[in-house]
Amino acid sequence: MSQAKKEYKRVTTKSLVDMKSAGEKISMLTAYDYTLAKMVDGAGIDVILVGDSASNVMAGHETTLPITLDQMIYHASSVVKAIERALVVVDLPFGTYQSDPKEALRSAIRIMKESGAHAVKVEGGKEVKESIKRILNAGIPVMGHLGLTPQSIYKFGTYTVRAKEEQEAERLREDAKLLEKIGCFGIVLEKIPAQLAKEVAESVSIPVIGIGAGKHVDGQVLVLHDMLGMTHEFNPRFLRRYLNLYEEITEAISQYISDVKSVNFPSESEQY
Repeated sequence: MSQAKKEYKRVTTKSLVDMKSAGEKISMLTAYDYTLAKMVDGAGIDVILVGDSASNVMAGHETTLPITLDQMIYHASSVVKAIERALVVVDLPFGTYQSDPKEALRSAIRIMKESGAHAVKVEGGKEVKESIKRILNAGIPVMGHLGLTPQSIYKFGTYTVRAKEEQEAERLREDAKLLEKIGCFGIVLEKIPAQLAKEVAESVSIPVIGIGAGKHVDGQVLVLHDMLGMTHEFNPRFLRRYLNLYEEITEAISQYISDVKSVNFPSESEQY
């Protein structure tokens, strides 16, 4: 007999571990503002990621590198105000944790205190181990991120699939084990072979969330603006568009312009 799905009034880091243990997949989406976050949370999402992808979709930068800690806190505080159920995880932006564990802790504390978020996310494995440990020692939950790590794009030189070669794959396996050992509550795996992602998910007790990492992980994450079709230039294989809002919104705006020009708007019933 199938086990009844547990309902979570508030999703916590422990909830995610429980979901993995029960075989329940974890749903995760990005959000960067109050209005969309309220919709995402109201629909029942488990985790909202206030991603440094805001640098791309909100600010128009080519990479995630330019976004600042102050800007991430602004987006995160806007999202937290809308949330009733979801766990809110915030990316530590580039340059706020890589080289100095004390700076990493100061950055994480600012996010937690000034935004009200529930956890932070950090890209990398053993090279940022000391920064992660310093944050964890302060009682701040940390989610790891391995595989394609966009903050390192200039080192990689491409957004292609990572860890296809055995040497890099083995390092990823080791980093995942390390992140679990030092106390991360979960890991995002981005753009790696599905079989490798399956191996990693089965080798650790913490939840593994995939983006372009196949279906054999513990959950999935997408950028909200991509899955809603608000963006249209970005077309990776892993992206499923559930709507085509770019076309619908531009059509609506065009109709509004036409109605204003022709004095069709406002009508008699739309004025006082």
